[in-house]
Amino acid sequence: MSDTDFWTLPPGRATRGGGSRFELTVLRPPFTAAVGELPPNATGPAAEFARSLGAVDDVTEDLGLRRRSDMATVATRADLDVVQVGVWGNVISVSDPAFADDGSDMPLLAEATRLRERFPDARIVGRVEVHFGAEHTEDLVWLPDGTMFHACGWPGDEPFVVTGDPQGVMSALGITAEALEDLDAYVDLDDDPNQNDWGALATACLGDADPWGRADLEASSLRVRHSEHATGRMESLYFTG
Repeated sequence: MSDTDFWTLPPGRATRGGGSRFELTVLRPPFTAAVGELPPNATGPAAEFARSLGAVDDVTEDLGLRRRSDMATVATRADLDVVQVGVWGNVISVSDPAFADDGSDMPLLAEATRLRERFPDARIVGRVEVHFGAEHTEDLVWLPDGTMFHACGWPGDEPFVVTGDPQGVMSALGITAEALEDLDAYVDLDDDPNQNDWGALATACLGDADPWGRADLEASSLRVRHSEHATGRMESLYFTG
């Protein structure tokens, strides 16, 4: 089976819109991990983690290491089959364009649910931000005791849905409104859900273990064959409408 079996479009076809984040991170104990103290990326486990994802059928090519500060582009159809995966000790992170959504499928939540079963002791944090004429976000935090929140929708617009207990997550991790203000993150749980910066709250929940945007971390860049379902969803999001 080739890596293009499920696509109906050629690799060079330009995408419409795009995304700036497709991140999902698993933080296992100890939760005091700091990025500057993490070991180098374990390339073998990184590839195996990629293969274990629900949206991935197989890894077809290892493209080498890439700094976490380098933003991946999704300018063409071929770019959509490149994922970034890092396994740095007790921190695992994946960036996959297949996490993009318009609110109809919520793939980030689906993968986080699978990871919750695999890593019951972990703090799972996800952030997806994509632009298809308007911005759509999906953010979540899931703690080992089951406390979680999931926020999904069109910031500043409707529909926007928040489930779970964001205040419970903040209280459990000691995240205060003042701390969020210091990060220039607007989070007011009494305000309309579509006004809050849920992505910034998700990032704050990783603290010093946050691997996003770090020039001192390298992750594996891998070309994958996505599943038929994931490929079909990406084709409809990135090339139609």
